[in-house]
Amino acid sequence: MSDAISTRLAQLGVTLPDAPAPAANYVPFVQVGSLLHVSGQISKDAGGLITGKLGADLTAEQGAAAAKTCAISLLAQVKAACGGDLGRLVRVVKLTGFVNATADFADHPKVINGASDFLVAALGEAGRHARSAVGSASLPLGVAVEIEGLFEIR
Repeated sequence: MSDAISTRLAQLGVTLPDAPAPAANYVPFVQVGSLLHVSGQISKDAGGLITGKLGADLTAEQGAAAAKTCAISLLAQVKAACGGDLGRLVRVVKLTGFVNATADFADHPKVINGASDFLVAALGEAGRHARSAVGSASLPLGVAVEIEGLFEIR
């Protein structure tokens, strides 16, 4: 792992977990040239799945914390795709975030900011990215957030 990235992660109090295994018939990532497409990562921490509906069960702040866990899993997948060497990561290109929300919930961007803010804190300018934040009536296993990512690697 890049010394700069590992130092920033340590300063943030984050240890990357092992890359989560796929839950169905898909692969966790696909590399096409220098672009790495990482499958959606669901909100999960050491206590298990982070479930609930934004606007009913969870606040935007709680959703942002759930989105941060998705970003941590995304970085774990990138690390696995790079053979354990996060120094190969050039930049985050794009995130697409899905928020399990009530019909009247409108703070999807605030939720996905949890992932975006973490990636910028961990990676600096290389963490800045294009993004979509989309509301959904439900997500797999009732999770609060799912985020997929596109990364440039060497």
